[in-house]
Amino acid sequence: MNITIKSLLAFVLLWVATPVWAEDTTVDGPKVVVETAVNGILHALENRKDQSKLTEEDRDAIRQQVEGRFDYREMARRSVGRAWNKQIPEQQAAFTETFRQLLERSYGNRLSEYHGQTVEFDDTEFKKNKARVKTHVIDSNKVTPVFYRLHQNSGTWQVYDIKIEGVSLVGTFRKDFKGPLKKDGFDGLLKALQDKVARLKEKDAS
Repeated sequence: MNITIKSLLAFVLLWVATPVWAEDTTVDGPKVVVETAVNGILHALENRKDQSKLTEEDRDAIRQQVEGRFDYREMARRSVGRAWNKQIPEQQAAFTETFRQLLERSYGNRLSEYHGQTVEFDDTEFKKNKARVKTHVIDSNKVTPVFYRLHQNSGTWQVYDIKIEGVSLVGTFRKDFKGPLKKDGFDGLLKALQDKVARLKEKDAS
């Protein structure tokens, strides 16, 4: 996927008709969720003992900031598409966990390149039971727009997609998964992702 470091930073840190938006006034609203997660990630990165890499301790610190604020199951479901509903709960759970680890290892590793970029947050825009929060990743003289899409899950707002410079993260995965799903089916795609995660873990441990 052709996504820049500014965009990747904002991640680990998205309609047909023109909607009528409302202001985010809730204490634990979408903007608070996004701002808390992103600022928590930046804080963890700034406090690394070794600014050139991510240790397992650093990964745990970042994971704690994202936990409960990103809906990995919904991300995985949307990335797979129609094939998702044909799977038993155990397979869906296995794919969700693998998908989470893939994001942490492939995207999270790029966070080691963080060196002082900042993020600005706009007000929340609502449409029915969903919301989006626009942010700007500022790196030197470049500003990268990033939209976080959220929905309510068990009464809390969680991120289920991110649009980076006009490109949907989930949409990109759905495009990448289409071929393997058609060729090898859901089980084949899951096995391929599990193998990729294993390779990434071995590389990180070396």
